[in-house]
Amino acid sequence: SLIVVIPSLDLVVARAGPPPGWQRDWDAQYDVLKPFLKPIAAACQDREIGTPPYPRSELIEQLIWAPPAAIARKAPGSDNWPLTWADDGQLYSAYGDGWGFEPRTREKLSLGFARVDGGPDDFRGINIRSTTGEQKGDGPRGKKASGLLMVDGVLYMWVRNAENSQLAWSQDRGKTWAWANWRFTESFGFPVFLNFGRDYAGAPDRFVYIYSPDHNSAYAAADRLVLARTPRARIRQRSAYEFFAGRDARGRPRWSRRLQDRQAVFRHPRRCYRPSVSYHPALKRYLISQVLPGDDPEAPLGLALYEAPEPWGPWRTVYYTEKWDVDPGEAAHLPLKWASDDGLTLHLVFSGDDSFSVRQAVLRLARKK
Repeated sequence: SLIVVIPSLDLVVARAGPPPGWQRDWDAQYDVLKPFLKPIAAACQDREIGTPPYPRSELIEQLIWAPPAAIARKAPGSDNWPLTWADDGQLYSAYGDGWGFEPRTREKLSLGFARVDGGPDDFRGINIRSTTGEQKGDGPRGKKASGLLMVDGVLYMWVRNAENSQLAWSQDRGKTWAWANWRFTESFGFPVFLNFGRDYAGAPDRFVYIYSPDHNSAYAAADRLVLARTPRARIRQRSAYEFFAGRDARGRPRWSRRLQDRQAVFRHPRRCYRPSVSYHPALKRYLISQVLPGDDPEAPLGLALYEAPEPWGPWRTVYYTEKWDVDPGEAAHLPLKWASDDGLTLHLVFSGDDSFSVRQAVLRLARKK
């Protein structure tokens, strides 16, 4: 017999007597109770919505997704798809564990590259072959892109699964790559760039910003996101990086050269996983899109979108569900090129069903009181 109390669900479960053949092995702790408790706990949670970590947005009242049947999917068998808007007006992306767009590569790549021409309704993907950038190896055994950014005509890439992450850059739009001789070896296991407009147009200062879950691995959910910055002219120099170290008494961000001084720029215990961040000038907001892991962090279930007036917050929730109506894949991005002029129509690129998947989202602004 047992009584189990789960305070977070306001739940008390009592059971009198074991089923036939049931025998607890104390060395296995409480694993034997999982088949009994998990369905009860699941029935008491509203996983379709869940509880977001931040209050609702006061600017954006609602986000409306296009129906699942309207999702456009290409490049089946390839995932990840970080994006940046380049100086030539096109989107550049990178894929993982796949063959890219048609015509597909003959061999499966852990890291491959592509250019995406056109708009969200008529896009065409073109693979870019690179002997200096392509990588092989499935899953954590192969290097993969986590973030892309073009600034001043140079394409920069953060690469994960590289003990923890490594920087690379290309001056010919992805055909050839140079690699930094340094790595982040603590935290920053999944770094992403903050993207502004075409070729980094619209950036408010001389810095480039980098977010990551505060974990060494790209395959584990963290409790918080951390933030680094570097002058845009010194992205390749590790000594130029500073880390968000909280706020001063006036609420202004503090920065430190010491990685050990890093503080959370966003908090969500055990749910910070593979974000993307972009600035949307029509809304005057920074948007984080983030897939939400389920019991298995490698099989995300949910999706969330947050907004803030500054790169370090304060954050508000635009959309949050712990079980999206389709598979969100491992990462989701909001390419600025595909946003409407008024900022109210966006297109999410996500890797659901291991494809380059595109879904329209329409925002409704809150009425001014």
